[in-house]
Amino acid sequence: MTGLRILLGAVILGGLGAAAPFTPLWLISLVTLAMSTGLVVCGLIILWRGGLVPFGQALFFATGAYTVALSGRWFGLTDAFLLIGLAVIMAALVAFVVGFLLAQYREIFFAMLSLALSMILYGVLVKSETLGSTDGINVTQASFFGLKPRGPGYTFALFWLALGMVFTAWVGVSAYLGSVAGQLAGAIRDNEIRVEYLGISVTRLVHLKLTISAALAGAGGALAALSISHVDPQMAYWTTSGGFVFVTILAGAASVPAAFLGALLFEIVRTIAVALLPGGWQLILGSVLLLTILFVPEGLGSLMIRKRAAVTEKGAA
Repeated sequence: MTGLRILLGAVILGGLGAAAPFTPLWLISLVTLAMSTGLVVCGLIILWRGGLVPFGQALFFATGAYTVALSGRWFGLTDAFLLIGLAVIMAALVAFVVGFLLAQYREIFFAMLSLALSMILYGVLVKSETLGSTDGINVTQASFFGLKPRGPGYTFALFWLALGMVFTAWVGVSAYLGSVAGQLAGAIRDNEIRVEYLGISVTRLVHLKLTISAALAGAGGALAALSISHVDPQMAYWTTSGGFVFVTILAGAASVPAAFLGALLFEIVRTIAVALLPGGWQLILGSVLLLTILFVPEGLGSLMIRKRAAVTEKGAA
């Protein structure tokens, strides 16, 4: 990633942050939730480029969310930065442990096993009264380095924090995808035996990718928990994982910024669909997914790549 692109991204996100006080609160909240989903999708992009499609990413999303809720309830922690850091660590730790099993499998077996692990967590959350059972747990409003904004100020503070997380994830994931480990994703997807012949452990690479993607999902879960101020077992349910897969298909794996654009588009379409067709909003979402697969099979990211290539070619001419 060039310094110019980083600067441009910082300017765009800075402009969005400056515009926050002049934007309706409902829209700020919607964009914040979209950015939490986008963080999860960034992790999915890392896996998808290696030919891995998990249907259980809600496992790590819920781990991050419940870490925030339980840290506040049991230990009285309220600092948003500390809570998000703990959520990232816990999600990455869970992924590191289950990764010894998941990294051994590929294709549908990887997808179904990840789904099974997520549903195990869902069952534990539903049956455990200590963890709130089906009612879930309320999340105490966070502080920011000792400051405790209230009302609209809290919404703006979370939005600005989310922008910082998006920028960090964008730079970090782009750097990883450009590294040797990231560049090997295509080779792993096409023929991992050849990668093994080069003396590189594919299992370890998959394990690493899973841990990084889980850390991003944990960050997304933490941000969602702070934004909604409540967590419940639905965060670990298979439909939540399905929503992340939906957004990944919509965004594609070609571009990291597309993950956040796809997540925003998903939240907007879902909000409009629920308003227009409360009893059948899934029909509208399904239609959008179908149209995406038919006309933009590689996702929104492919359109962004094509546009950038066209601009570069025009400038060179």
